[in-house]
Amino acid sequence: MAERGQGARRRGQGELEALVLSALGEADGPETAGWVQERLGGGLAYTTVITILTRLLAKGAVTRERSGRSFAWTPASDQAGLAAHRMRRVLDAESDREAVLASFVTGLGPDDERLLRDLLGRAGHTGRTHSEGED
Repeated sequence: MAERGQGARRRGQGELEALVLSALGEADGPETAGWVQERLGGGLAYTTVITILTRLLAKGAVTRERSGRSFAWTPASDQAGLAAHRMRRVLDAESDREAVLASFVTGLGPDDERLLRDLLGRAGHTGRTHSEGED
């Protein structure tokens, strides 16, 4: 008896989500699950595409609107925004935010550290709330 899946590798949930988001990101507007399935080459079952889209909706990564008897799906953000959203979710799941952030920052290379300092400096000038600016 031949081994099942021999020669074909099983993709992880995160990889499938990234493929679906990438396909939607290339769309000119909201698209159906059938369109996503075709765009990905038809290698995924329609029900798998629906499952992935539903998971992405629960994570806030996509939105949907009624389109006839089904839904049309749109990414909630660009790739950078989605990555930032995932990073915030990971941070929110931890009890010691300071330790997680400190560990993250100390693990950055010099170029990324410099970039982060620049971004924080810019955000400090434009993103302060009224109470942060008061002494």
